[in-house]
Amino acid sequence: MSSSTSAPVGAPQTGLDGWFGITKRGSSVGQEVRGGLVTFFTMAYIIALNPLIIGTTPDKTGNLISGLPATDANIPITIAMVAAATSLVAGVMTIIMGVVGRFPLGLATGLGLNAMLAYVIAPQVTWPQAMGLVVWEGIFILILVLTGFRDAVFRAVPRPLRTGIAVGIGLFITLVGLADAGIVRTGSGTPLQLGIGGSLIGWPMAIFVIGLFLLVMLYIRRVRGAMLIAIVGMTVLAVIVESVFHVPAKSADFPAGWALNVPEVGPGGLFSLPDLSLIGRVDMLGAFSGSATATIAMIMTVFALLLADFFDTMGTIVAVGAEGDLLTEDGNPERIREIFVVDSLAAIAGGLGSVSSNTSYIESAAGVGEGARTGLASVVTGLAFLVSLFLAPLVKLVPSEAAAPALVFVGFLMLSQIIHVDWSDPEEGFPAFITMIAMPFSYSITTGIGAGFLFWVAIKTARGKFKDIHPLMWVISAAFIIYFGQGAINALLA
Repeated sequence: MSSSTSAPVGAPQTGLDGWFGITKRGSSVGQEVRGGLVTFFTMAYIIALNPLIIGTTPDKTGNLISGLPATDANIPITIAMVAAATSLVAGVMTIIMGVVGRFPLGLATGLGLNAMLAYVIAPQVTWPQAMGLVVWEGIFILILVLTGFRDAVFRAVPRPLRTGIAVGIGLFITLVGLADAGIVRTGSGTPLQLGIGGSLIGWPMAIFVIGLFLLVMLYIRRVRGAMLIAIVGMTVLAVIVESVFHVPAKSADFPAGWALNVPEVGPGGLFSLPDLSLIGRVDMLGAFSGSATATIAMIMTVFALLLADFFDTMGTIVAVGAEGDLLTEDGNPERIREIFVVDSLAAIAGGLGSVSSNTSYIESAAGVGEGARTGLASVVTGLAFLVSLFLAPLVKLVPSEAAAPALVFVGFLMLSQIIHVDWSDPEEGFPAFITMIAMPFSYSITTGIGAGFLFWVAIKTARGKFKDIHPLMWVISAAFIIYFGQGAINALLA
């Protein structure tokens, strides 16, 4: 879509080009900027969502993450503090990913990981102790990276499973986009249903539908910046709709409202000063100071966090790299070690910043779909997060219904990988298939990867094809058996 794709690959023209390999990857600065901004807008919801998850839940002492008692008056103060820290950590770590990893990945607080922290871990410990567990998780992952274990695991994954991971994540982010826009939601008597009672009702859903049609038409006509144009255009339309019709946020009484951000400017205007006092509120040892049983339970908790973060990142790298044709012949990014190091440091930074583990975001595939091919796009995404520290009200003008079409469309683009699986051979095809379907149906990338790994090893074992099983696949499969059985294990410990 960029004119630069036809330019011959030669010596880089500038230091920026040489460092990021812009010309080498057939990109341009403008293309990277557009891709980076698209990634930011598809990730920006975390600035509003993370505070609602970890900023409103009390720990075992009845205090919020800010250290204040969990009262209605203290929740807004805490939410603002979490939002500021979320933007800061995401911005810094995404820039580092761009400069060091040189790969178009955005990083921010991991959804699922933060929910586990808020609803499972925090009620058992204090918030500083919970964040200490996150830091330990990041340290252990960093050790695995520096010893070469994480890289070895990445390379041990068979190609059919890698394809299954990429396609499964495409289906997963499609479901995320549809759910974010309220197009699919839990039904009465059915796991999911279309809209409200089987119908598309209300302006927010209309914004999504119009945005998806606009994006598809722009992309078909090869308009540069199609995704960014669609997101910005639908945000403008949403602001106009809100100013005219005053649509409230979604609630039990009004399910047709805005899903997350209401596209309006609050009384404080578009500028706000961040409160960063959450940074460093961490207790590294307190969670392990209880009984032996409680300590073992906390170790199991760190293991669960580690495994989820470990394989979510692996899946994301595979999917983003495949979407942008950024993988080498052996199916790996060029700077896999550096990418893993930065991702591990992001987990540590998330704990130290009191915002939960930061991890690579699959929404980065939207930026790659827009043309991002290098780490420069990540630098743009990170700078946008840092700007959002001071322009949080402006960022919150973008409703999830305006950004969700990009996720759905990227799901379509990623589905093209499905042809690389030999579906005539169940030995190869079924593990890939179970990986694909388990991700959206369980709403977990890690679950899909684990299910695929276990079926691959089980089928090859049953067929006596032990040479097809990399030794590390045995280790990973054993870890996933523990992961899937952690509920039973914790019950026995209790």
